[in-house]
Amino acid sequence: MQNPTTDARPLYRERLAPSLPLLVTVALAGPMVALIFVPIGATVALIVGAAVSAVLVVAFIAATPVVSVAGTTVRAGRAHIDTRFLGEPIALSGDEARHARGPGLPARGWHLIRGGIDGVVIVPNTDQDDPVETWTISTRTPDRLAAAIRAAR
Repeated sequence: MQNPTTDARPLYRERLAPSLPLLVTVALAGPMVALIFVPIGATVALIVGAAVSAVLVVAFIAATPVVSVAGTTVRAGRAHIDTRFLGEPIALSGDEARHARGPGLPARGWHLIRGGIDGVVIVPNTDQDDPVETWTISTRTPDRLAAAIRAAR
């Protein structure tokens, strides 16, 4: 029996992990929880506080979406689309990306936007049966993602 999956290595893969300041802020929940357990004992409070910090940081990292281009499929978080339905990608950064994430964000588009990540790639959706007009995807390397989408088409 043949393997139904593609043997293509990902052309692009990026985890949109939270920034370091956000992870530090999340980790600060541990000492706050530890204060609750101080009346029980200092050792218990330290263990519980450290465990809460570790669990929250790991959970925040594990829950981050992944953007990838493999074979002819673009995946952005839980959504995916075949590249034959995508038009020419536009890589934006700086003020152009801020505008694209704000006032220029299409109402009928699909968005994977993460705070703290400056770059954006906008890809028109050419599928007539799909109500989504564009895909707007946050990325730290917009030029590489746009090039991977072009190569996959």
